[in-house]
Amino acid sequence: MKFINSVFLAASILLPMKSYSQDIPLTLEDLIPGGKTFGKYRAEMPRQLSWRGDKLTYIKGDTIMVAPDTDREKPQMLLNLQSINMALGLDGDRSLKSLNTVRFVSPESNDLLIATPDKIYLYDFVTKKARAVFRSLEKTENHDWPEKGRMLAYTKANNLYVQDFEGKEFAVTNEREPGIVCGQSVHRNEFGINKGTFWSPAGNLLAFYRMDETEVTDYPLVDASARIARLKNIKYPMAGMKSHHVTVGVYNPATGQTVYLKTGAPKEKYLTNIAWNPDEKSIYIAEVNRGQDTCTVKSYDAETGKRQAILFTETHPKYVEPENPVLFLKNNASEFLWQSKRDGFNHLYLYDTTGKLLKQITSGKWNVTSVLGFDEKGENLFFISTEASPIEKHIYKLNMKTGKKEQLSKEEGVHNAMLSASGKYVGDIYTSRNNAGKAAITDTKTNRTYICHTAKDPYRNIQLPEIILGKLKANDNATDLYYRMVKPLNFDPDKKYPVIVYVYGGPHSQMVNNSWMGQVRGWDIYMAEKGYIAFTMDNRGTSNRGIDFENITHRQLGVVETEDQMSGIGYLKSLPYVDAGRIGVHGWSYGGFMTLNLMLRHPETFKAGVAGGPVTDWKYYEVMYGERYMDSPKENPEGYETSNMVERAGDLKGRLMLIHGDEDPTVVMQQSLQFLRSAIKKGVHPDFFVYPGHGHNMTGRDRVHLHEHITRYFDDFLK
Repeated sequence: MKFINSVFLAASILLPMKSYSQDIPLTLEDLIPGGKTFGKYRAEMPRQLSWRGDKLTYIKGDTIMVAPDTDREKPQMLLNLQSINMALGLDGDRSLKSLNTVRFVSPESNDLLIATPDKIYLYDFVTKKARAVFRSLEKTENHDWPEKGRMLAYTKANNLYVQDFEGKEFAVTNEREPGIVCGQSVHRNEFGINKGTFWSPAGNLLAFYRMDETEVTDYPLVDASARIARLKNIKYPMAGMKSHHVTVGVYNPATGQTVYLKTGAPKEKYLTNIAWNPDEKSIYIAEVNRGQDTCTVKSYDAETGKRQAILFTETHPKYVEPENPVLFLKNNASEFLWQSKRDGFNHLYLYDTTGKLLKQITSGKWNVTSVLGFDEKGENLFFISTEASPIEKHIYKLNMKTGKKEQLSKEEGVHNAMLSASGKYVGDIYTSRNNAGKAAITDTKTNRTYICHTAKDPYRNIQLPEIILGKLKANDNATDLYYRMVKPLNFDPDKKYPVIVYVYGGPHSQMVNNSWMGQVRGWDIYMAEKGYIAFTMDNRGTSNRGIDFENITHRQLGVVETEDQMSGIGYLKSLPYVDAGRIGVHGWSYGGFMTLNLMLRHPETFKAGVAGGPVTDWKYYEVMYGERYMDSPKENPEGYETSNMVERAGDLKGRLMLIHGDEDPTVVMQQSLQFLRSAIKKGVHPDFFVYPGHGHNMTGRDRVHLHEHITRYFDDFLK
């Protein structure tokens, strides 16, 4: 795909000319998750793709199939629902009704995890016997199994438990203070954290988080569905206030004993990216200070909890953000890979266990986005990166000795991959703007690829609006900003059309890439059918463009992002078919914050806007995210003032609606209420809509209602 700079941009039309059998426009029921016919227009891909050894498996109906890897083969049945029920002696209400709760433990294992209404089985499909039977207890969460071994870890309320293979339960923790939580994700899921338990490689030991939130202020949410509204307190540490304290325990099922790592003072720090040494004797942690400008990688003795070594330290004047644990080399427990942005882009560095840097493995003005693993001998490493394009992801093989790199993915687009047990094959699942989805198997030695599935275009019989991908320059005249434009259905270049800018614009986001239909949203298509231009652009501060692109917004959230979005507005206004007097904006969460920035910093430009779940004042947002990008309110009072939309409420000129879930635990509704209070004092009149019982976004059928409501607002005040 080629892009042309300046206002005359390359048009990348997604769909070729064809005959259509449906003239009726798509509805929100078709296009929005939760809609009655939403599933009809999803590309059909194989379900639950996973490796079993070097065979790629997937689920078709009630059968687990093995995908062919050459043209000479056909799909083969591995096992089916009936055979599983027979082998486990399940019938009637006890029987397994579908394969949705069946998965392989790992590519190297013959074991399947099978969850039934009353039990969880560890089933060896080769011997056709259950190697372990766990009781499926009510009110348990955070289930975690080791890839090897026969144990189950889980939480009940705030405590951690394990079951052995005979279903006997052991309490790992016995905390009675409600502010202490064990075995769950900590630090509000920042730093790549998404779980709270970590089995050792052989499954002999269990590391877990213990989080003490007793000093964190209770924050009140209210359940208004009860006859008398019920208080639901949560712990919500706001920027500049007391945070929680985290420690790491190591439980030994053989002895029933727990040792806590001696991570020391200060207590207010972030223990991230937990990893085990393959010998199960050491645990590695990336410790980040509360100021988030220093990351220190340390090793601890798993038996005594004592610190073994400080391996190395990384600092940055703005912030550091480790998101990937150390990865030990295959067949070499003395060396590991570490991901770092120290040279400006996310790359791989080779260390030994003394903390000595051996060499930088990858380099260039592109990011490694994920590491897939090694081949059987550990000679080659497989990873995904943005080297080919910032809006694409491709698969690469790297020889660890010679440094020779080879691209394995063949077609344009966004590739996701899984490595087989031996590393002989890569399973590649990918899309592009004209590709609804393909699954392929690549031989990593010969680089031969067999496409085993091609999804049909779910819109093949429907006339869609034209979708364009392009790029333009930021106001520094150097930085490329990628955008997506959806033109109105039956577009007439001689007409003038209203525009809706859909914006997110925050860290860890990329709204425009070369995936299926350019990652277009269903609502964009719907609005284009109704005669709007839908426009989305990734400003500086978003992902996959290097650390300077990402952290330019530090201590002044909303400022550079708004400048970039206004560069997009300048481009739109240069188009003869854009009605510059009818420009609207909509976004959610950080996008809600950006909606307010655009409408209040440039009230002359935007006629209408809808801000969903918006941050209006960063001092009301949580510690980990807020202090990373803004520092604390005490350290950065000018930045907090500049980014404060509450104080700017009086600048409102156009029509603005705020939408919030009344039980939002992420961006608390206080954010919107503070803005509304300021608006009243300053004599302006935004609109407000609440979704009772919802959190940070609306789900199910209410999500369709949400988009109906947003659409009505723009129809009333923009069209």
